[in-house]
Amino acid sequence: MITHEVRNQVPPLAGHDTADDPALLDGLDREGAGWATAEVRDLGRLGGAAPAIEHGRLANEHPPVLRTHDRSGHRIDEVEFHPSWHELMRTAVSHGLHAAPWADGRPGAHVARAAKFYVWRPDAGHGCPISMTYAAVPALRHAPDLAARYEPLLAAREYDFGLRAPLTKRGLLAGMSMTEKQGGSDVRANTTIARPDPDGTYRLVGHKWFTSAPMCDVFLTLAQAPGGLTCFLVPRVLPDGTRNPLRLMRLKDKLGNRSNASAEIEYEHAVAWRVGDEGRGVRTIIDMVNLTRLDCVIGAAAGMRQGLITAAHHATHRRTFGRYLVDQPLMRNVLADLAVESEAATVLMMRLAGATDRSARGDAAETAFKRLALAVGKYWVCKRWPAHSAEALECLGGNGYVEESGMPRLFRESPLNSIWEGSGNVAALDVLRAVAREPEVVEAFRAEVSAAAGADPRLDAAVRQVQADLSDHDDLELRARRVVERLALVLQGALLVRHGHPAVADAFCASRLGGDHGQAFGTLPSGVDFAAIIARSVPKVG
Repeated sequence: MITHEVRNQVPPLAGHDTADDPALLDGLDREGAGWATAEVRDLGRLGGAAPAIEHGRLANEHPPVLRTHDRSGHRIDEVEFHPSWHELMRTAVSHGLHAAPWADGRPGAHVARAAKFYVWRPDAGHGCPISMTYAAVPALRHAPDLAARYEPLLAAREYDFGLRAPLTKRGLLAGMSMTEKQGGSDVRANTTIARPDPDGTYRLVGHKWFTSAPMCDVFLTLAQAPGGLTCFLVPRVLPDGTRNPLRLMRLKDKLGNRSNASAEIEYEHAVAWRVGDEGRGVRTIIDMVNLTRLDCVIGAAAGMRQGLITAAHHATHRRTFGRYLVDQPLMRNVLADLAVESEAATVLMMRLAGATDRSARGDAAETAFKRLALAVGKYWVCKRWPAHSAEALECLGGNGYVEESGMPRLFRESPLNSIWEGSGNVAALDVLRAVAREPEVVEAFRAEVSAAAGADPRLDAAVRQVQADLSDHDDLELRARRVVERLALVLQGALLVRHGHPAVADAFCASRLGGDHGQAFGTLPSGVDFAAIIARSVPKVG
């Protein structure tokens, strides 16, 4: 018996190009990687296709499982993944989302990689080992002999999963293992001990509280050597094929990022090779941390874009009270506001990618700009994603609260990037340290923002406020979040005024800088060009 006809339901969002994003494509060309547009579009079509979306769902429905022992009782410390995880990883590696830019001499290689990382988002969890492999290279270069052997394999576009001696594999993945139970972000409180052996290696004894992607081939870790806290390279398998005694104690039961394994580990005299000088571990591994922070910004910007286009797709197909949702004035305000936030994040992300590329090629001015702007962007963009994700989910109503929509998974993912690689307070205090100790980074930031001087009076007023903030040293640490927020908004506003769509730039300056905005999304002023902003957000399916 037929009880009702199914109608007014939204078709699945599949068969679209995730790279069909004006802010992304404009930034790709502007930051020197226009030559990669075709590659990015190809990957975008893969990312928006039904098979990739299904692989993302399955990888999260079937999270990794730790196998500490085999059937005979031998210790194996292996992590078992669903086949969909491996498919996602294979695509990411083959398209160069990992360390491939370090082997690519073309200007813009890091920008192209950032754009690909942005568009390939059927699952966020597998991006973690991809990101760490990308970020490991500059830290590893503190040990030139190790870099010469491992870097070509880290950059190879071969996904070669399995526990074997690293230098016998076709391609490698790298992880990072820093935090301990007693320290968290205070890595100088680490207690893991590194004892030197006569052959030049070290033996590690201790633990790590968070080791993300423990199935990687090699890890950069910190331990207390005789000369102080030092960075080390630790392989899962030793050159002779035996297992390094790096014990996986358990996997974390996490809020989100469930397709990716995160482990607690113990070193039982694990063999390690020193990377950099003894006592300079933080300065060595910070090169890796800064690049994973860049990927936090990219991932948050990508997550906002995913939430936005999902909400816009729903609103263009769902009718209520006689009209499509997208034609309802209040929904238009919400969608436009979400779009403004998303584009501001994307334009900043692409600027940071450009600075990273030019910094890697020795541009001192871009290195100085990146030092401050990356910390600012890490704080702000990652902070904005959870609120953005919640509002985008609400655009789908009750359907958005159901797992099948994909929005709950996106929402659970959204707090991670603000926590990973330094929580909000860590990022804000890092900005204050840079401002206090490195005057050249403040000048580089001012030069970037000054390029938009006179273009919008609301932006000019906000710049003056930021200058006053930085000149007032009373209770500066107490006010750190407010100061960093204003730095981020001024930078985003300057980039949008110079490079963004005029309607988006005007809405941003009016709401984020001019104060004509409420506390929630959907409170843009009435003079905004809603139609022009929303048109940039509706995905083309089919």
